[in-house]
Amino acid sequence: MRSIWRGAVSFGLVSIGVKLYSATEDKDVRFHQVHASDGGRIKYKRTCSIDGEEVEYSEIAKGYELPDGQLVILTDEDFDDLPLTTRREIDVLQFVDQDEIDPIQFEKTYYLEPDGPAVRPYVLLRDALQNAGQVAITKIALRQRESLAVLRVRDDILVMHTMRWPDEIRRPDFGFLDEDVTVRPQELQMAEALISSMSGTFDPTEFTDDYREAMTALLEAKQTGGEVQPVPETADPGAAVVDLMSALRRSVEKARGGSADDEAAPAERAPAKKATAPRKAADEAPAKRTTAAKKTAAAKTPAKKTTAAKKTTATEKAPAKRTRRSA
Repeated sequence: MRSIWRGAVSFGLVSIGVKLYSATEDKDVRFHQVHASDGGRIKYKRTCSIDGEEVEYSEIAKGYELPDGQLVILTDEDFDDLPLTTRREIDVLQFVDQDEIDPIQFEKTYYLEPDGPAVRPYVLLRDALQNAGQVAITKIALRQRESLAVLRVRDDILVMHTMRWPDEIRRPDFGFLDEDVTVRPQELQMAEALISSMSGTFDPTEFTDDYREAMTALLEAKQTGGEVQPVPETADPGAAVVDLMSALRRSVEKARGGSADDEAAPAERAPAKKATAPRKAADEAPAKRTTAAKKTAAAKTPAKKTTAAKKTTATEKAPAKRTRRSA
């Protein structure tokens, strides 16, 4: 067991160091809410009713609504400043007979273990309570709430029962309480005889939780019949993005006729392609004009070369004629 609280029992001038443990535990068959078609867990988000945004747990405070509809917001710091003198102390207030306490006031049960060198005063209080045949009325603060509590002895262990405050016990308000209902003596005698015939010594081990046993048997039968499925892995949004980028890179490489193994270069060039894509249409017209200009220039260039060739031929012939005249 793991202790949930550590403090001291204040008994007159004696302080007894103790650790607190939950004495009970739930044995219910617990279920998760899942999607019936694939078994995925159903999750809930903490969202603000005003802006619809998801709220981090660290940003959540406690709010108390006043009768006029206004809201008082309290933070953890506000609770820390409250003057709870019993925050780390179980303060013994008085000793009473246990029969004076109505069980309706009992709330939750805890075990007390002596902490370190506190064994001797712990045993002293335990034996004194047993010899007196009484229980101790105390106060304790647990989970930002102060409660009355009862200390008693059970199996040589100090046991503490937290209690409801008197104004937390609801009073029954049923109509039949105001009616004058009578029963016949013969009926009362028969009921008392039935009670007598069913009387016995209470042994909690003789009773079973039939619903839990039936539910356990149902689960085992479904498991034996193969009506089970593996717990689905929770989808990771980050992994989906990585897989998408990988697929895009391979697609780009395939389109270029290259290898899909080289993913680093396409990854670097991909943003540049996306950035220049909108300008492509605008750049196509100048490109076409440039090509046309090149074709025109190419068509004109041979014509110039032909003319130059003719001039060269004529020039070469002219000197030849002048040579003959001089001879």
